[in-house]
Amino acid sequence: MKTIQTIAIAGAGTMGSGIAQVCAMNGYKVILYDIHQATIEKAKLYIDSSLSFLVSKGKLSLDDCETIKGKIHFTAEINEMKGDLIIEAILEKLEIKHNFFRTVAEINSIDTILASNTSSIPITQIAAAIPNPERFLGIHFFNPATIMKLVEIISGAHTNPAIALHCKSFIESLGKTCVLANDAPGFIVNRVARHYYVEALKVLEENVASFEDIDLLMESSGFKMGPFRLMDLIGVDTNFSVTSSIFKLFHEDGKFRPSRIQQQKVDAGLHGKKSGKGFYDYASK
Repeated sequence: MKTIQTIAIAGAGTMGSGIAQVCAMNGYKVILYDIHQATIEKAKLYIDSSLSFLVSKGKLSLDDCETIKGKIHFTAEINEMKGDLIIEAILEKLEIKHNFFRTVAEINSIDTILASNTSSIPITQIAAAIPNPERFLGIHFFNPATIMKLVEIISGAHTNPAIALHCKSFIESLGKTCVLANDAPGFIVNRVARHYYVEALKVLEENVASFEDIDLLMESSGFKMGPFRLMDLIGVDTNFSVTSSIFKLFHEDGKFRPSRIQQQKVDAGLHGKKSGKGFYDYASK
């Protein structure tokens, strides 16, 4: 099996940028693609700021910082998305993912591994539209990818087990902890964690406690972040989208029901930290 040396990442948002930084910091050549030039420019600033912070803390030398930045090629041209491993971190829309993978499959060899960072769309559904689906799988990082240690490797119905193990070795080379999972709604983490958000939102809906008190209670119980603070960090819109997707995939099982409070936040554009306000107000911070 071909050695993974070049990783091409689609989607230069927070997740894609974080994955790109992690790969470059571990010696890999990275191509970071996005259809929007403005998003690419934000990604450059994000990665520069993140690496500069590590330098200021003495965790990275200036020379190493420049070497890492030199390993990342930013592009808005999809024809430059050529690598040993393609990781997609774009919109959670099945049709958009299908179109993307059809395009990159045409410009890459059949030995190129294709992977999605999807949080909830079944891997088998995405692979259905892709030539040679045995080389397709899920590689699910968690936000922020530069800090979170866990990565899920998800095998679809056609995924070659040898490719899954090959990608597991690659993920472990990044200093991450890797778990193998079969294709199921929400995989492992998003299925288990869904109730951390859903039940907290139900408690808020029923006026049992304020969101601040719910966060305080959970953090006092040992959780690093309360559910509302965590939703703001992930993105209220992203969290709501994943919950809605899992709700549908479980045939509208009530225990996964999305919250009307969260829906209202999304409709109002209150997406959390990235928009300046979600459950908490970040604009003055």
